[in-house]
Amino acid sequence: MGELLYRLQEKIPLSKINIFKKDIVFTLSLVLALMSCMFYTPQLHFINFKVLVSLFNLMIVVKAFEELKLLDRLAIVILNKCSNSRKVSMMLILLCFFSSMLVTNDVALITFVPLTLIISKKTNILMLETIILQTIAANIGSSLTPMGNPQNLYIYSHYKLEPIEFFMTVFLLFFFGVLLLFILNHRLNNKSLEIELPVLKIHNPKKSIIWMIVFCFITASILGVLNYKLALIITLLTVFILDRKLLFKIDYYLLITFICFFIFIGNISKLKIISHYMIDHLNSTTSVYFNSIFFSQFISNVPASILLSKFTANWKPLLLGVNLGGLGTLIASLASVISYKLFIKEHPQENKKYLIKFSLYNFFGLLTLTFLTYLVF
Repeated sequence: MGELLYRLQEKIPLSKINIFKKDIVFTLSLVLALMSCMFYTPQLHFINFKVLVSLFNLMIVVKAFEELKLLDRLAIVILNKCSNSRKVSMMLILLCFFSSMLVTNDVALITFVPLTLIISKKTNILMLETIILQTIAANIGSSLTPMGNPQNLYIYSHYKLEPIEFFMTVFLLFFFGVLLLFILNHRLNNKSLEIELPVLKIHNPKKSIIWMIVFCFITASILGVLNYKLALIITLLTVFILDRKLLFKIDYYLLITFICFFIFIGNISKLKIISHYMIDHLNSTTSVYFNSIFFSQFISNVPASILLSKFTANWKPLLLGVNLGGLGTLIASLASVISYKLFIKEHPQENKKYLIKFSLYNFFGLLTLTFLTYLVF
């Protein structure tokens, strides 16, 4: 046995083993998918290919934006005009809020949380609460558009929604979210300061324009104006002509994670105990709304949206519930884990403080927005 394990270790590179430790969500989705396959054989129709292709297209173009430093340049121009710490915080929060609508909540945090940490060092201010509010902002802001986060992309595609009905459903959540962020930011300590960050130059404006056009094509495909297969061809042609290296820089584990969740949820939805529970408890707008929030707290809002969509045609409370469900626990939204990791890497001694304040802010936001949205909805 010992010799067999030694040979396996020789054949499997250590880097490939480490991914299972580093990416817990990927590992969990893979384990769940494999376990579910012991009971049922997965079927091809479980997988939503439009979601996968759209996600792949978005990851390519967003990675191109990152390489070209487009978002970084915008952020620095805005921040150089701020005169106190509260204004800086508000700008950083709003950058995450509005950018998440276009480049997804996780990319917004990957882009702007490091910038917050740089400003934190330069000003000698621990911007822990700002990063928590950036996380909330990215999760709420991304709710306004179909491409803002993976669960929206899935629901928009799965229910074949029209753009206007999607926007009308999430607008109030978006509006209440903006008000909440302004109120929470106003509570932060205020210090006068001067920031002089060097303005980044766009080294390749032609590439930037081309990728912006490609992004418009991808957006059109998500909104149903353009066929998603044609958008894929346009994206691939562009990446092969301009920068093939981008194909090796995107997160393929995220795509595999989605495939695993599709398989797992497709299989377990056949289990009688699951189907009976869902049929019994998803029989009204209210039950769909609160169950989607509840399940998001424990299995994250992306798998929650896929699971519950199998048992209800009532997409409005599901859409609102899984977007609200991104608040609350750290694992409710995968984007929240990103900002947590980035902050703790720089300030490991603040781990406990971050988790306590994160929970306080998030559960306050969850309860407030859940109540307000439910009253109006």
